[in-house]
Amino acid sequence: MKAVLLKEILYLIQKDLVLEWRQKYAFNGMLLYVGSTVFVCYLSFGLRQFSDDSGPIWNALLWIILLFTSVNAIAKSFMQENRGRLLYFYSIVSPQGIILAKIVYNTLLMLLLAFICFVFYAFVLGNPVQDVPMFLLSLLLGAIGFSTSLTMISAIASKAANSSTLMAILSFPVIVPMLLMLIKMSKNAMDGLDRGASLDELLTLLAINMIVITVSYILFPYLWRS
Repeated sequence: MKAVLLKEILYLIQKDLVLEWRQKYAFNGMLLYVGSTVFVCYLSFGLRQFSDDSGPIWNALLWIILLFTSVNAIAKSFMQENRGRLLYFYSIVSPQGIILAKIVYNTLLMLLLAFICFVFYAFVLGNPVQDVPMFLLSLLLGAIGFSTSLTMISAIASKAANSSTLMAILSFPVIVPMLLMLIKMSKNAMDGLDRGASLDELLTLLAINMIVITVSYILFPYLWRS
């Protein structure tokens, strides 16, 4: 059973990669969104020269950019699938394989976008981060957290007529608590604080990610049958 599920996940991830390659304009559009947003922040806030008060602004702007990038990137997870393709998947793969494959693919996509965003953001606006490995860990947890939460929300929103609006409404109460912990954790890394100061946020984010994946695995089959 596990071998079959793993085979389904790998097949579905390969399918999403092929579709992403054929529709390169979607990924290029996300890169353009990241680049233009960072450049607008540079023109608007002028954070190239840092003071003691500009660190929180730098950190908050980065996470705002990553948040809207993740919503735009993951919203199409189920919305781009036509009914014929979904019916075909319904007959050949399990719903657990579909949701896990979507989560893995969206996590990989968000990791790539988060890394590109951080490198370009640090290049344009400077890099005040003192503990870079810890900051990268917060980006990793953020990418996983956004992907796990928004993938299931995208599946729910795809059942509605105005799915884009519903996606934004449903994601807000789920993402905000996670975003607050990520901002605090990354701010500790920026200030070079002892890594034990971020242990509570780290464990909480890991627990949230595991809970969301488990809930998605259990509940998605009921949504899939509808």
